[in-house]
Amino acid sequence: MSTSRNVDRVEKQGSGRPTIGLDVGGTKIAGGVIDAAGAIVERTQVPTAADHPETIVADMIKVARDLSAKIPDVAAVGVGAAGLVDSARGVILGAPNLAYRDVAVGETITKELGLPAIVDNDANVAALAEAIHGAGREAGDQIMVTVGTGIGGGIIIDRRIYRGHYGVGAELGHMIVDPDGPVCGCGNRGCWEAVASGNAIGKLARQRVEGGAGPDVLARAGGDIAAITGELVGEAAQDGDPFARDVLAEIGRLLGIGFASIVNIFDPEIIVVGGGAAAGNGELLLAPARESMTAHILGTAWRRPVRVVTAELGNDAGIVGAAVLARETEAGDSAAPGS
Repeated sequence: MSTSRNVDRVEKQGSGRPTIGLDVGGTKIAGGVIDAAGAIVERTQVPTAADHPETIVADMIKVARDLSAKIPDVAAVGVGAAGLVDSARGVILGAPNLAYRDVAVGETITKELGLPAIVDNDANVAALAEAIHGAGREAGDQIMVTVGTGIGGGIIIDRRIYRGHYGVGAELGHMIVDPDGPVCGCGNRGCWEAVASGNAIGKLARQRVEGGAGPDVLARAGGDIAAITGELVGEAAQDGDPFARDVLAEIGRLLGIGFASIVNIFDPEIIVVGGGAAAGNGELLLAPARESMTAHILGTAWRRPVRVVTAELGNDAGIVGAAVLARETEAGDSAAPGS
Protein backbone atom coordinates (compact mmCIF):
# COMPACT_ATOMS: atom_id res chain seq x y z
CA MET A 1 0.00 0.00 0.00
CA SER A 2 1.18 3.50 -0.74
CA THR A 3 2.77 5.69 1.90
CA SER A 4 2.88 8.91 -0.12
CA ARG A 5 1.07 12.06 0.99
CA ASN A 6 -2.57 12.54 0.69
CA VAL A 7 -4.14 14.91 -1.82
CA ASP A 8 -5.87 16.98 0.88
CA ARG A 9 -2.51 17.94 2.29
CA VAL A 10 -1.27 18.98 -1.11
CA GLU A 11 -4.27 21.17 -1.71
CA LYS A 12 -3.75 22.92 1.62
CA GLN A 13 0.00 23.42 1.24
CA GLY A 14 0.32 24.23 -2.49
CA SER A 15 0.79 27.78 -3.73
CA GLY A 16 -2.71 27.93 -5.18
CA ARG A 17 -1.33 28.65 -8.65
CA PRO A 18 -3.35 27.21 -11.55
CA THR A 19 -2.27 23.93 -13.11
CA ILE A 20 -2.76 22.32 -16.52
CA GLY A 21 -4.52 19.00 -17.03
CA LEU A 22 -4.34 17.05 -20.30
CA ASP A 23 -6.80 14.24 -21.02
CA VAL A 24 -5.25 12.16 -23.81
CA GLY A 25 -7.59 9.66 -25.43
CA GLY A 26 -7.88 7.77 -28.68
CA THR A 27 -9.69 10.54 -30.54
CA LYS A 28 -8.67 13.81 -28.90
CA ILE A 29 -6.31 15.57 -26.53
CA ALA A 30 -8.41 17.81 -24.29
CA GLY A 31 -6.58 20.31 -22.14
CA GLY A 32 -7.58 22.77 -19.48
CA VAL A 33 -6.29 25.03 -16.73
CA ILE A 34 -7.91 24.62 -13.33
CA ASP A 35 -7.84 26.91 -10.34
CA ALA A 36 -7.50 25.89 -6.69
CA ALA A 37 -11.24 25.16 -6.47
CA GLY A 38 -11.08 22.71 -9.38
CA ALA A 39 -12.83 25.00 -11.87
CA ILE A 40 -11.64 24.95 -15.48
CA VAL A 41 -10.75 28.53 -16.38
CA GLU A 42 -9.36 27.89 -19.87
CA ARG A 43 -9.62 24.93 -22.25
CA THR A 44 -8.73 23.67 -25.73
CA GLN A 45 -8.44 20.39 -27.64
CA VAL A 46 -6.89 18.85 -30.75
CA PRO A 47 -7.39 15.49 -32.51
CA THR A 48 -5.18 12.57 -31.48
CA ALA A 49 -2.73 11.25 -34.10
CA ALA A 50 -3.30 7.68 -32.94
CA ASP A 51 -0.64 6.04 -35.15
CA HIS A 52 2.22 8.38 -34.31
CA PRO A 53 3.36 8.56 -30.66
CA GLU A 54 5.88 11.33 -31.38
CA THR A 55 3.10 13.45 -32.85
CA ILE A 56 0.83 12.71 -29.89
CA VAL A 57 3.50 13.95 -27.47
CA ALA A 58 4.20 16.98 -29.66
CA ASP A 59 0.48 17.80 -29.63
CA MET A 60 0.37 17.43 -25.83
CA ILE A 61 3.17 19.98 -25.62
CA LYS A 62 1.41 22.29 -28.07
CA VAL A 63 -1.85 22.16 -26.09
CA ALA A 64 -0.02 22.81 -22.81
CA ARG A 65 2.00 25.63 -24.36
CA ASP A 66 -1.12 27.29 -25.77
CA LEU A 67 -2.83 27.08 -22.39
CA SER A 68 0.16 28.45 -20.51
CA ALA A 69 0.32 31.36 -22.94
CA LYS A 70 -3.27 32.26 -22.05
CA ILE A 71 -2.82 31.65 -18.30
CA PRO A 72 0.90 32.45 -17.83
CA ASP A 73 1.15 31.67 -14.10
CA VAL A 74 0.57 27.91 -14.43
CA ALA A 75 2.70 25.87 -12.06
CA ALA A 76 2.77 22.34 -13.52
CA VAL A 77 1.29 19.97 -16.10
CA GLY A 78 -0.60 16.74 -15.43
CA VAL A 79 -1.41 14.14 -18.08
CA GLY A 80 -4.08 11.47 -17.91
CA ALA A 81 -3.51 8.99 -20.74
CA ALA A 82 -5.32 5.88 -21.91
CA GLY A 83 -3.15 2.81 -21.44
CA LEU A 84 -0.62 1.38 -19.01
CA VAL A 85 1.43 4.12 -17.33
CA ASP A 86 4.52 4.03 -15.13
CA SER A 87 3.61 7.16 -13.21
CA ALA A 88 6.79 7.18 -11.12
CA ARG A 89 8.88 7.62 -14.30
CA GLY A 90 6.29 9.53 -16.34
CA VAL A 91 6.35 6.84 -19.04
CA ILE A 92 3.42 5.51 -21.05
CA LEU A 93 4.25 1.81 -21.42
CA GLY A 94 1.61 0.96 -24.01
CA ALA A 95 -2.03 1.21 -24.96
CA PRO A 96 -4.38 -1.13 -26.86
CA ASN A 97 -5.60 1.50 -29.32
CA LEU A 98 -2.62 3.86 -29.52
CA ALA A 99 0.94 3.37 -30.77
CA TYR A 100 2.72 4.02 -27.45
CA ARG A 101 5.71 1.90 -26.46
CA ASP A 102 7.75 3.18 -23.50
CA VAL A 103 7.18 6.86 -24.32
CA ALA A 104 8.82 9.24 -21.81
CA VAL A 105 6.03 11.82 -21.76
CA GLY A 106 6.76 13.50 -18.41
CA GLU A 107 10.45 14.06 -19.10
CA THR A 108 9.75 15.42 -22.59
CA ILE A 109 7.09 17.88 -21.41
CA THR A 110 9.34 19.14 -18.61
CA LYS A 111 12.24 19.59 -21.02
CA GLU A 112 10.16 21.46 -23.60
CA LEU A 113 8.09 23.64 -21.28
CA GLY A 114 10.27 23.98 -18.20
CA LEU A 115 7.36 22.92 -15.99
CA PRO A 116 7.07 19.94 -13.63
CA ALA A 117 5.00 17.22 -15.30
CA ILE A 118 3.32 14.07 -14.04
CA VAL A 119 1.62 11.31 -16.03
CA ASP A 120 -0.98 8.74 -14.99
CA ASN A 121 -3.68 6.49 -16.39
CA ASP A 122 -6.80 8.37 -17.52
CA ALA A 123 -9.20 6.35 -15.35
CA ASN A 124 -7.00 6.95 -12.30
CA VAL A 125 -7.09 10.71 -12.76
CA ALA A 126 -10.84 10.69 -13.41
CA ALA A 127 -11.32 8.81 -10.14
CA LEU A 128 -9.15 11.34 -8.33
CA ALA A 129 -11.13 14.23 -9.81
CA GLU A 130 -14.43 12.78 -8.60
CA ALA A 131 -12.92 12.10 -5.16
CA ILE A 132 -11.62 15.65 -4.71
CA HIS A 133 -14.02 17.84 -6.68
CA GLY A 134 -16.91 15.59 -7.74
CA ALA A 135 -19.39 12.97 -6.57
CA GLY A 136 -17.01 11.47 -4.01
CA ARG A 137 -15.79 14.64 -2.34
CA GLU A 138 -17.71 13.95 0.89
CA ALA A 139 -16.81 10.25 0.97
CA GLY A 140 -13.82 8.22 2.11
CA ASP A 141 -12.46 5.18 0.30
CA GLN A 142 -14.10 4.86 -3.09
CA ILE A 143 -13.91 3.15 -6.45
CA MET A 144 -14.72 4.79 -9.76
CA VAL A 145 -16.00 2.63 -12.60
CA THR A 146 -16.26 4.12 -16.08
CA VAL A 147 -18.74 2.33 -18.32
CA GLY A 148 -18.31 3.38 -21.93
CA THR A 149 -16.98 1.58 -24.97
CA GLY A 150 -15.11 -0.54 -22.42
CA ILE A 151 -14.92 -0.51 -18.63
CA GLY A 152 -12.20 1.35 -16.78
CA GLY A 153 -11.61 2.06 -13.15
CA GLY A 154 -9.73 3.92 -10.49
CA ILE A 155 -9.17 3.05 -6.83
CA ILE A 156 -9.02 5.83 -4.23
CA ILE A 157 -7.82 4.88 -0.75
CA ASP A 158 -7.26 7.59 1.88
CA ARG A 159 -7.99 10.10 -0.91
CA ARG A 160 -4.99 8.87 -2.90
CA ILE A 161 -4.75 6.87 -6.09
CA TYR A 162 -3.88 3.24 -5.46
CA ARG A 163 -1.94 1.79 -8.39
CA GLY A 164 -0.60 -1.50 -7.07
CA HIS A 165 2.98 -2.63 -6.51
CA TYR A 166 4.07 -2.24 -10.15
CA GLY A 167 1.92 0.81 -10.80
CA VAL A 168 -0.43 -0.68 -13.39
CA GLY A 169 -3.31 -1.92 -11.22
CA ALA A 170 -6.99 -0.97 -11.20
CA GLU A 171 -7.73 -2.61 -14.57
CA LEU A 172 -11.18 -3.39 -13.22
CA GLY A 173 -12.68 -4.02 -16.64
CA HIS A 174 -10.50 -7.09 -16.98
CA MET A 175 -11.80 -8.99 -13.98
CA ILE A 176 -13.01 -12.35 -15.27
CA VAL A 177 -16.71 -12.67 -14.49
CA ASP A 178 -17.49 -15.48 -16.97
CA PRO A 179 -14.55 -17.70 -17.99
CA ASP A 180 -16.68 -19.20 -20.77
CA GLY A 181 -17.88 -15.80 -21.93
CA PRO A 182 -17.10 -13.77 -25.04
CA VAL A 183 -13.57 -12.92 -26.07
CA CYS A 184 -12.45 -9.54 -24.78
CA GLY A 185 -10.29 -7.09 -26.71
CA CYS A 186 -7.44 -8.03 -24.36
CA GLY A 187 -7.56 -11.64 -25.58
CA ASN A 188 -9.08 -13.21 -22.46
CA ARG A 189 -12.60 -14.59 -22.23
CA GLY A 190 -15.38 -13.25 -20.07
CA CYS A 191 -13.80 -10.03 -18.87
CA TRP A 192 -16.21 -7.66 -17.15
CA GLU A 193 -15.63 -5.25 -20.03
CA ALA A 194 -16.64 -7.89 -22.56
CA VAL A 195 -20.02 -8.55 -20.93
CA ALA A 196 -21.09 -5.27 -19.28
CA SER A 197 -19.75 -2.32 -21.29
CA GLY A 198 -21.44 -0.04 -23.80
CA ASN A 199 -20.19 -2.30 -26.58
CA ALA A 200 -21.71 -5.29 -24.77
CA ILE A 201 -25.13 -3.61 -24.82
CA GLY A 202 -25.07 -3.44 -28.61
CA LYS A 203 -23.69 -6.96 -28.95
CA LEU A 204 -26.35 -8.52 -26.72
CA ALA A 205 -29.11 -6.66 -28.57
CA ARG A 206 -27.80 -7.84 -31.95
CA GLN A 207 -27.67 -11.44 -30.74
CA ARG A 208 -31.26 -11.29 -29.53
CA VAL A 209 -32.48 -9.59 -32.70
CA GLU A 210 -30.82 -12.32 -34.76
CA GLY A 211 -33.02 -14.73 -32.78
CA GLY A 212 -36.15 -12.87 -33.85
CA ALA A 213 -36.66 -10.47 -30.92
CA GLY A 214 -36.67 -6.67 -30.88
CA PRO A 215 -38.43 -5.77 -34.14
CA ASP A 216 -38.83 -2.14 -33.10
CA VAL A 217 -35.14 -1.79 -32.34
CA LEU A 218 -34.32 -3.40 -35.68
CA ALA A 219 -36.62 -0.89 -37.37
CA ARG A 220 -34.75 1.95 -35.65
CA ALA A 221 -31.57 0.55 -37.19
CA GLY A 222 -33.10 0.67 -40.66
CA GLY A 223 -33.45 -3.10 -40.78
CA ASP A 224 -29.67 -3.56 -40.49
CA ILE A 225 -28.72 -5.74 -37.51
CA ALA A 226 -25.11 -4.57 -37.74
CA ALA A 227 -26.29 -0.99 -37.18
CA ILE A 228 -27.71 -1.79 -33.72
CA THR A 229 -25.39 -0.08 -31.24
CA GLY A 230 -25.43 0.41 -27.52
CA GLU A 231 -26.41 4.04 -28.06
CA LEU A 232 -29.37 3.06 -30.24
CA VAL A 233 -30.54 0.53 -27.64
CA GLY A 234 -30.26 3.19 -24.96
CA GLU A 235 -32.37 5.62 -26.98
CA ALA A 236 -35.03 2.96 -27.49
CA ALA A 237 -35.01 2.14 -23.79
CA GLN A 238 -35.45 5.80 -22.87
CA ASP A 239 -38.48 5.82 -25.17
CA GLY A 240 -39.96 2.88 -23.26
CA ASP A 241 -39.16 -0.01 -25.61
CA PRO A 242 -39.49 -3.18 -23.46
CA PHE A 243 -36.94 -5.17 -25.49
CA ALA A 244 -34.30 -2.46 -25.10
CA ARG A 245 -35.04 -2.12 -21.40
CA ASP A 246 -34.64 -5.86 -20.94
CA VAL A 247 -31.23 -5.71 -22.66
CA LEU A 248 -30.14 -2.93 -20.32
CA ALA A 249 -31.43 -4.87 -17.32
CA GLU A 250 -29.32 -7.90 -18.29
CA ILE A 251 -26.20 -5.78 -18.80
CA GLY A 252 -26.98 -4.06 -15.50
CA ARG A 253 -27.13 -7.45 -13.79
CA LEU A 254 -23.66 -8.31 -15.06
CA LEU A 255 -22.42 -4.85 -14.12
CA GLY A 256 -23.69 -5.44 -10.59
CA ILE A 257 -21.79 -8.73 -10.32
CA GLY A 258 -18.60 -6.76 -10.93
CA PHE A 259 -19.65 -4.15 -8.37
CA ALA A 260 -20.13 -6.94 -5.82
CA SER A 261 -16.62 -8.25 -6.44
CA ILE A 262 -15.24 -4.74 -5.93
CA VAL A 263 -17.16 -4.36 -2.67
CA ASN A 264 -16.09 -7.77 -1.39
CA ILE A 265 -12.43 -6.93 -2.06
CA PHE A 266 -12.16 -3.24 -1.17
CA ASP A 267 -15.17 -2.45 1.06
CA PRO A 268 -15.48 1.12 -0.28
CA GLU A 269 -17.88 3.71 1.04
CA ILE A 270 -19.17 4.47 -2.46
CA ILE A 271 -18.80 3.42 -6.07
CA VAL A 272 -18.82 6.34 -8.49
CA VAL A 273 -20.03 5.38 -11.97
CA GLY A 274 -19.14 7.45 -15.02
CA GLY A 275 -18.70 6.96 -18.74
CA GLY A 276 -20.99 7.48 -21.71
CA ALA A 277 -23.01 4.27 -21.34
CA ALA A 278 -23.75 5.00 -17.69
CA ALA A 279 -24.61 8.64 -18.31
CA GLY A 280 -26.80 7.84 -21.29
CA ASN A 281 -28.81 5.08 -19.64
CA GLY A 282 -28.96 6.25 -16.02
CA GLU A 283 -31.18 4.25 -13.70
CA LEU A 284 -32.26 1.89 -16.47
CA LEU A 285 -28.75 0.44 -16.14
CA LEU A 286 -27.82 1.31 -12.57
CA ALA A 287 -30.99 0.18 -10.79
CA PRO A 288 -30.59 -3.46 -11.90
CA ALA A 289 -26.85 -3.16 -11.23
CA ARG A 290 -27.50 -2.14 -7.61
CA GLU A 291 -29.98 -5.00 -7.16
CA SER A 292 -27.52 -7.51 -8.58
CA MET A 293 -24.67 -6.09 -6.49
CA THR A 294 -26.68 -6.46 -3.29
CA ALA A 295 -27.53 -10.06 -4.16
CA HIS A 296 -23.85 -10.98 -4.57
CA ILE A 297 -22.20 -9.07 -1.72
CA LEU A 298 -20.94 -11.05 1.25
CA GLY A 299 -22.77 -10.30 4.49
CA THR A 300 -25.48 -7.94 3.30
CA ALA A 301 -27.47 -8.69 6.44
CA TRP A 302 -24.92 -7.02 8.71
CA ARG A 303 -22.66 -4.78 6.65
CA ARG A 304 -23.32 -1.15 5.85
CA PRO A 305 -24.69 -0.63 2.34
CA VAL A 306 -22.36 0.69 -0.34
CA ARG A 307 -23.79 3.57 -2.34
CA VAL A 308 -23.57 3.52 -6.12
CA VAL A 309 -23.67 7.10 -7.39
CA THR A 310 -23.30 8.75 -10.77
CA ALA A 311 -20.23 10.82 -11.55
CA GLU A 312 -20.62 14.59 -11.57
CA LEU A 313 -17.75 15.89 -13.69
CA GLY A 314 -18.55 14.11 -16.95
CA ASN A 315 -16.01 14.60 -19.72
CA ASP A 316 -14.11 17.14 -17.59
CA ALA A 317 -12.99 14.54 -15.04
CA GLY A 318 -9.82 13.69 -16.97
CA ILE A 319 -8.71 17.30 -17.23
CA VAL A 320 -9.52 18.08 -13.60
CA GLY A 321 -7.88 14.95 -12.23
CA ALA A 322 -4.71 15.42 -14.27
CA ALA A 323 -4.48 18.99 -13.05
CA VAL A 324 -4.94 17.87 -9.44
CA LEU A 325 -1.95 15.58 -9.95
CA ALA A 326 -0.05 18.51 -11.39
CA ARG A 327 -0.81 20.45 -8.22
CA GLU A 328 0.75 17.58 -6.26
CA THR A 329 3.96 18.04 -8.26
CA GLU A 330 3.89 21.81 -7.83
CA ALA A 331 3.50 21.38 -4.08
CA GLY A 332 6.92 19.73 -3.97
CA ASP A 333 5.92 16.10 -3.50
CA SER A 334 7.89 14.30 -6.18
CA ALA A 335 5.69 11.21 -5.87
CA ALA A 336 2.11 11.45 -7.06
CA PRO A 337 -0.69 10.44 -4.69
CA GLY A 338 -0.55 6.70 -4.19
CA SER A 339 2.68 6.06 -6.07
